[in-house]
Amino acid sequence: MNKTVFLTDYAWPDDSVEREVIEGAGFRLVTGPSDPLPATGIEDLVREHRPHAIMTCWAQVSGEAIAAAPDLRIVARLGVGLDNISVSTATSRNIVVTNVPDYCVEEVSDHAVGFALAWTRGLVHFDREVRAGRWAPASAKLRRLSELTVGIIGFGRIARATARKLAAFQCELLAHDPYVMKSEAGIEFTSLDDLLARSDIAVVHSPLTDSTHRLINRDRLGKMKPGGLLINVSRGGIVDTEAVVEALQSGHLSAAALDVLESEPTVPGELLEQPGALISPHVAFSSDASLIELRRRAAEEVVRVLRGEAPRNPCNPIAR
Repeated sequence: MNKTVFLTDYAWPDDSVEREVIEGAGFRLVTGPSDPLPATGIEDLVREHRPHAIMTCWAQVSGEAIAAAPDLRIVARLGVGLDNISVSTATSRNIVVTNVPDYCVEEVSDHAVGFALAWTRGLVHFDREVRAGRWAPASAKLRRLSELTVGIIGFGRIARATARKLAAFQCELLAHDPYVMKSEAGIEFTSLDDLLARSDIAVVHSPLTDSTHRLINRDRLGKMKPGGLLINVSRGGIVDTEAVVEALQSGHLSAAALDVLESEPTVPGELLEQPGALISPHVAFSSDASLIELRRRAAEEVVRVLRGEAPRNPCNPIAR
């Protein structure tokens, strides 16, 4: 019987790249709707198609979905984070979980730096003012980036790229990551509280785990410098949105630049009302080049595992 690959959802116009790789290898591709179904909908489709592999972008691949496919060999994330996959269930059933950890390093780090520049130069503020018919050059506080301190929370691949790019602006760079112990040239590692207290700009690059859920909360925001900028290009659940709104309302935060929200795609009305909120729709990972690379590499990983080969980016112990 021909092996079936189930693509749960996709954040691009079609499934052509995935189909070319999967069908080119002699397997069958079944595609769900582009917008992710709820977990129960994914579970129903898994029961219907009984796939040997699942590829998922945003859709939740629950423990029930994994258990519903007796011949399942791999769950491949079209992305980096694994918070929408029941990795523990996959591991307990000897199913490989993979991701594409480095396809968007340049894009996400560019997005973080872009947010910082937009804030220091008042780009969003002035665009809004001019479009509203106001020519008011003195209406925003502009800053010299080279004189600011930037704190980076989490120090993996993307964070390192952000630090490399910000170093070119001659910022003072701080970093906090409980899993990174060795020092880096030009970067001072410190505690999270110290980083927040000293940073003009705090950039969140942490993965979402139980320990980082709402890591940036009301208490931690209160430790930030008054008038600072918070950037989140990682996962929405790391930042307490309600606490951010309160910090913007009080003026303690000058701005919050958020590519991700815990409630996405719903954006709280209170956040939209804040002129200091800079919001993009979870697109920091995206470019013409990164999406092609992501889709091709995720599909190639599926082909390798279904052919009995070792995956290149295993994310759970079974795969190693």
